Amino acid sequence: MPKVKEGFVNHDKCINCGLCEKVCPVLNNTPVNNEPKAYACINKDEKIRMDSSSGGTFTLIAEQVINSGGVVFGAGFDEDFTVVHSYAESRESLSNFHGSKYVQSKIGDMYKQAEKFLKQRRQVLFTGTPCQIAGLKSYLRKLYDNLLCVDFICFGVPSTKVWKKYISYHENNIGAPVRRVSFRNKKQGWKRFSMFLSFDNGMKHIESFDKDFFMQAFLKKICLRPSCHACNFKTLHRQSDITLADFWGVQNLLPEMDDDKGTSLVFINSHRGELIFEQIKDKLLYNMVDLNEAVRYNLSAVKSVKQHPNRENFFKELDLISFDALVKKYIQFNVSKIKEN
Repeated sequence: MPKVKEGFVNHDKCINCGLCEKVCPVLNNTPVNNEPKAYACINKDEKIRMDSSSGGTFTLIAEQVINSGGVVFGAGFDEDFTVVHSYAESRESLSNFHGSKYVQSKIGDMYKQAEKFLKQRRQVLFTGTPCQIAGLKSYLRKLYDNLLCVDFICFGVPSTKVWKKYISYHENNIGAPVRRVSFRNKKQGWKRFSMFLSFDNGMKHIESFDKDFFMQAFLKKICLRPSCHACNFKTLHRQSDITLADFWGVQNLLPEMDDDKGTSLVFINSHRGELIFEQIKDKLLYNMVDLNEAVRYNLSAVKSVKQHPNRENFFKELDLISFDALVKKYIQFNVSKIKEN
């Protein structure tokens, strides 16, 4: 479906077949009654941890599935640095899924592909936002004991159009195409993470989150999908088996697990999640934590973010002025006022 001005789906092109309403996870919400367990986790492999956004827990889960002959679905960049869902069947192919991507991903036909592998009785790990996991479950319309779902604590998803504008801005300034992107470079530490871009001409852009224009727009909530401001999936009772996140606030709850290199917050939401955690925990440093205390420092788990008052004007001028001028015009960034997720 074509995109509207903001870069999200154009509902005016709908053909009124009604199928989306039949499988919509919002209209057909499946209640979940579970008692999640919360852990602070650190991958013992330092290299994997440093290449990851937080503690490197996802890689261990994904490798466990791959080693059993399974398939892993996740979000990565295509050749144009659009964030798209795809799947991996080898450990080497998992690298594209590493690290956070603060852009709405394109699912494409990955629900259909996942269903194909499930029917072949292969173990499937599907990772995505909470709404994407709920969408997969609604699409499948039946339970599969070979499906493992992992979501994450989601702040909200920015527009792909805003992301493309940001990439073009840098490519025009540098005079070369982008070669590599990392939203969460840890060179200045985990808590002071940086946006990293490298270009074909050898130039690099490394800027801390409070100074990079895209991260300013994202963290100030001015470019998010409208539904993210009233999200139906902000809850501890999730359809996923495991929830992953940065453990913001770990320095207050478990200071011995904070060396500013990244610590994962892990919610175990189901018996299936417990089983996979048991299989990987010998490769982790981990401690159980009080669920409510963990959520206190990670409110995006249960609370939608408020819409920025200048959001409408920001998108109206997205095509009219340069990206840096747009951000400077509508965003006053004060790092001390950014609440932890």
